[in-house]
Amino acid sequence: MTSHVFIVDRTTLKFHLEYLFAGTGAQENIIDFNNSTDTDLHHKTENVLVEMIADASRIRQGDLIIFYLQQNIQQKILEGKFYGIFRAKHDWSFLDNNDQHQYLKNDLQKSLTFRTLIEPFRVYAEGVTEWEALDEIKDIHCPNQMLWSLIYRKLKGKRGNTMITIYESERLCQLIRNKNDKIAIELNDGLLSFDVNNQKIISMAQPRNRYEGISVELNILPRLISKYERNQSFEAHLQAYIVKNIGKGVNITLDTLLLDNAPIEWLGNEVYCGVGMQKIDVMLGLIQKEQRIIIPIELKSTRANVNIIRQIQRYVDWINQYYIPNRQSDIQPILVSKRYANRNTRSYQKFIEGIKQFNELNKPECKELKYIEFTLQDGDLVFQQVSYQ
Repeated sequence: MTSHVFIVDRTTLKFHLEYLFAGTGAQENIIDFNNSTDTDLHHKTENVLVEMIADASRIRQGDLIIFYLQQNIQQKILEGKFYGIFRAKHDWSFLDNNDQHQYLKNDLQKSLTFRTLIEPFRVYAEGVTEWEALDEIKDIHCPNQMLWSLIYRKLKGKRGNTMITIYESERLCQLIRNKNDKIAIELNDGLLSFDVNNQKIISMAQPRNRYEGISVELNILPRLISKYERNQSFEAHLQAYIVKNIGKGVNITLDTLLLDNAPIEWLGNEVYCGVGMQKIDVMLGLIQKEQRIIIPIELKSTRANVNIIRQIQRYVDWINQYYIPNRQSDIQPILVSKRYANRNTRSYQKFIEGIKQFNELNKPECKELKYIEFTLQDGDLVFQQVSYQ
């Protein structure tokens, strides 16, 4: 179960609570490439939007949702606070495009394009301040116990929907619970809202509002195929495709090679792993035969080369220092890239030698790197593991 932190302001938080949805915006952009092969958007703008689609697509039914209310002196929000706890209602997110029909746009005073329906779980009135969550260290015994996912997000200044690890979620939820003397709001199917003056979530006697907006399925596969066939870069699209479909039985080759029939415990994308803003493209937490496995996945829309091994080594080093002490797990690194047409090249041989050196350097703490290639067949991606021994 993954936990997701949505960034909100005073106005949007009120409507998130009253209509029970969470969402992220795309400024004033209209998404014209969803379920389409082409776009009029600049490629940089498109990639930013596809990254947001990946963020939305990682959400699964039952995942925890926490809101972070940003500091805004003009709105009388003197310091940022975390509020919760909610759950994702469905196993998907959807698109409500930025047009004259976008639901609640005028009330929200901004466009929230990618949306997820939520339901109350254990909702607490008081929020935990950013200082209490990120800066207070009286109960922190080692640096790796800090909420680095949120600290990295703060340093980067982006990501309206940020996932946090299981141990980070446990800490943040406990902070919220303690802040409220462990007493949650009595829900009784009443309408939830935000009391601006007291900065508290409140439950009202009137019935809850019904969400009645447009919900369009997110589908970037046609656009991915178009870029694949034109030999253009599509790593952001590949990430969004994998995050959306992994574990759902949509692509059997993907599920077989990445999951090996193990259930997903946690799912993340663009996982920050250092103040230099290195990001793991996709990261999975699995339970296999009662053993936890953490899987950092590096994605390449081009053919792999030896330089990628250095990136993967950084990921493994970070996981060993920051993740493993909090949640003991085996490490299974995976590299996914475009299929090599010719394996007799010097570049390929040098790349394979780099993998073997990586495996030797990291054993026995880390499993051998799994190298997976993909190709396009019958209108979908097909994944195949490469034996390099």
